[in-house]
Amino acid sequence: MENLTQEDPLSPFVRFSSPGDLAPDLPSLLDLAARGQWRSVLDKVSRARATSVLSKPHDHLVYLSFNALALHKLRRFADASLEIDSLSPTDNNPEDPFDHPRFLYDSYPENYPSFRGSMLPFSIRLLYADLPQRIGNRSETLDRLYSLLAFTRARSGDSWRRREAFVLGSLACNHFINREFDVTLALIRELLVANPSDPFLLSRLGYVQLQIGDLDGSKESFAQVEAMKLNGAEFHNLVGRNKALGYVVSKDYVSAVREYEECIERDPTDVVAANNKALCLMYSRDLSDSIKQLEGTLERVPTAALNETLVVNLCSMYELAYVQHGDIKKSLSNWIAKVAPDDFDPSCTRI
Repeated sequence: MENLTQEDPLSPFVRFSSPGDLAPDLPSLLDLAARGQWRSVLDKVSRARATSVLSKPHDHLVYLSFNALALHKLRRFADASLEIDSLSPTDNNPEDPFDHPRFLYDSYPENYPSFRGSMLPFSIRLLYADLPQRIGNRSETLDRLYSLLAFTRARSGDSWRRREAFVLGSLACNHFINREFDVTLALIRELLVANPSDPFLLSRLGYVQLQIGDLDGSKESFAQVEAMKLNGAEFHNLVGRNKALGYVVSKDYVSAVREYEECIERDPTDVVAANNKALCLMYSRDLSDSIKQLEGTLERVPTAALNETLVVNLCSMYELAYVQHGDIKKSLSNWIAKVAPDDFDPSCTRI
């Protein structure tokens, strides 16, 4: 069963903190990124670079990070790598390619009389770590992520603890995707040491325990979440989805569908519940209703539901249900082309 709750490991790349926020027209770039208009981001950066708008060193770094992120989102990974590699001076530290005076505010006292330390957006370090696996070198990505983890741990402050947690989460996701569950469990438990009452972390622990067949462990993790008795639809839906997964494991699809329906009633934008309800209906041999569920979700909440995993599942159902599924998928693809953000992968329709 597809779980759509996994966070995009690049989602925080568009968040910057002072003094980088002083870069020209940053709100516009942030707005374009939030709306998934990555081609417009590339165009805006290109036009800014062609003029005298970017007048200070950190301006160039912030705009470069947006450009590299946009290239990454558009799956132009080789171009994104070239963009990041352009920062590496010939006399850099091989253990940290960004350990160089050119990246320090201190090196430009005429521009930044009040600032000290590195002006490099953390997003550049994250992209530098993530990109190798996108072009076939996962081992290099792991090496860089673990180096980045050490880098964050060597620094103090709440913002660095948040970055440390994000890198740990990225590593856990990487190992999970590659079915290295023992390492994934160890990393999640390390995250729980700092945040023992995080219901989402505990739920992820339960998901991994289910993957390795530790049913008792997953029940205990999910029970800890439910016992928190927090308020809000988001928490109640988390509990509901956890319960539903337990039913799925025991092949009680009727009960799982009931839990997912309650989640959807509480929050119609809960795409995870909608997707998993459709899969349970399919497992129950109710292919017609499973298709209606996903089509209805796309119609009601297209911005939230337009997810490659959901579309792949819907197209798979079309292939099972209809002999002439090509025409139906073509219609879906044409609709997606009108409403999807730039980084949506149209190949997921398998036309």
